[in-house]
Amino acid sequence: MATNAFKEMTAQELLAKGRELRLELFNMRLQKATARLEKPHRIEQLRRDIARCETRLSSLRVASVGNKA
Repeated sequence: MATNAFKEMTAQELLAKGRELRLELFNMRLQKATARLEKPHRIEQLRRDIARCETRLSSLRVASVGNKA
């Protein structure tokens, strides 16, 4: 997923996307354990997308705290 796509999402959308990505990563790890994984590079992509999602959520939280103070 493109980095710009995460910048346009709201906090609720980011939380939902994070859950979706984590579930997909879990399923990929199960496939890897049973030797049925077709796209091993996808695991790395998922991990990076999760990190992008979490980073954007963190920056939104910091911005909201800064606006309240």
